Amino acid sequence: MDICGRSRRQVLPEARDTAVKRTQPRPLSRVNGWSRPLHIFQAVSCTMYLLLSFITFGIFIPFLPDGGKYAAYTVVGGLFLFHLVVHLITITIDPADSNVRLKKSYSQPVPTFDRSKHAHVIQNQYCHLCEVAVSKKAKHCSACNKCVSGFDHHCKWLNNCVGSRNYWFFFCSVVSALAGMLCAMIILLYVSIKLFTNPSELRTDPLYKEVSTVNTWLLFLPLCAVRVKTPVLLSVLTVVLPLVLTSSVLLGHLLIFHCYLLAKKLSTFDYIMQARFQQSTSPTERKDLCAQTEEGLLQEKMSSLKSPPSSSRLPKKQKKLLLTSLCSVLFPKTAIHPKKCSSQAGLSSPQASRASEGELPGIETHPQ
Repeated sequence: MDICGRSRRQVLPEARDTAVKRTQPRPLSRVNGWSRPLHIFQAVSCTMYLLLSFITFGIFIPFLPDGGKYAAYTVVGGLFLFHLVVHLITITIDPADSNVRLKKSYSQPVPTFDRSKHAHVIQNQYCHLCEVAVSKKAKHCSACNKCVSGFDHHCKWLNNCVGSRNYWFFFCSVVSALAGMLCAMIILLYVSIKLFTNPSELRTDPLYKEVSTVNTWLLFLPLCAVRVKTPVLLSVLTVVLPLVLTSSVLLGHLLIFHCYLLAKKLSTFDYIMQARFQQSTSPTERKDLCAQTEEGLLQEKMSSLKSPPSSSRLPKKQKKLLLTSLCSVLFPKTAIHPKKCSSQAGLSSPQASRASEGELPGIETHPQ
């Protein structure tokens, strides 16, 4: 029961006793998004892509006028194809650190992390699990069991980590997916409005000359004409339109979030660690830490001088700069480096120290 109830937020599952260590198979590092086990979200995203492509190109684009129809085939088809290419590239790329890709054997199981020997997975830019030296911004992802270069987050929808090697492919995938969804939504809204205001404008295909009733519609033109009644077409619209609208909102939120991160020069990991640091430290504790840090550094400054002056003798400009630099330890820009902040303040923070050593596992973002 203890094994089943253990939190999955650890770097690696650790056995509670030697008997479990002997029976529990050690995990392998995953190469990319195609490595097993595959995630259910990955199957959902592929199914959604195929379904929306089939419905958009087979049902709704043929309802457009001739000029708009060919433009929609070109624009929407180009966006869907581009998204498919960059999405597959993002899944296929191995985002691991260069030393991990050169020296690590993916066929060998990852050793179990022993906290009795090492305090953190990554120390002095050396990973004790991958057993190689890694770059400064590398983090060890628990889902992939390897160090990822420029770690941003682990995405379940891709079943792969997003790092410096595939981040821009991931970004282009989000942009193209949102653009394709917006185009599909415009087409769906056009068909919905015309269906209630002027249905005859949707019957532009020559095959409608053979249709005698206005309550009959042809789907999957021009390859395979399937006759359906108006309630069937309305049912498809009722299901697909909210789905496209919801997907557009989620993708738009994700794109805005990553544009914000790019503007702030942060990664998703940095942003989440900054939020955790702010939540775990109350305003009162921040004031106390700032006061303690200010007092300690002022004493160090005075002791370094031959004739220690009092704080009142320091120039006002120097005081202001000193106080700004001291208190900045506890605010967002430096919160993304908790270990550095805690060492400057003469304090210790276990969660900040673990984050700075890259011990925390991959952190999820919004669905793609």
